Amino acid sequence: MTVQLPIVEFSQEQKLLWEHVGNLWEMSKERNKSKIQATLHPRYVGWDINADLPHDREAATQSVLGDAPTLLEYDLRPLSVQIYESIVGVVHYFYSANVLSRNGQVLTITGKWSEVYLKQEGIWMMVSVSGRPDVPIK
Repeated sequence: MTVQLPIVEFSQEQKLLWEHVGNLWEMSKERNKSKIQATLHPRYVGWDINADLPHDREAATQSVLGDAPTLLEYDLRPLSVQIYESIVGVVHYFYSANVLSRNGQVLTITGKWSEVYLKQEGIWMMVSVSGRPDVPIK
């Protein structure tokens, strides 16, 4: 398979999945626990590869709540949005975000992220992520 970079044109399915990715970032910005958890498959497992081990659904939710840095604004750049049999989606992208750190500083972070989705009853459920910020947030 050849992947065209950058993506010039989305199919309707790809467009809807990419919009879903943006919606998840908006939910993270809102810090709405119930909305975030509703998008994560109950058996979700992800990995920020700066961590020693993968994390579960609860850890993923907490990564944008509590004392986690507050997401202020972001920019997402798709590299690949693939859909298989209309039920599995795999998205790879670059991100840049301004966050408010625990000590009150506004930091700009950049990184690379991959996400895997399973469509259930017409809704994309995140089943896994992998990636990392280019420089860990302190």
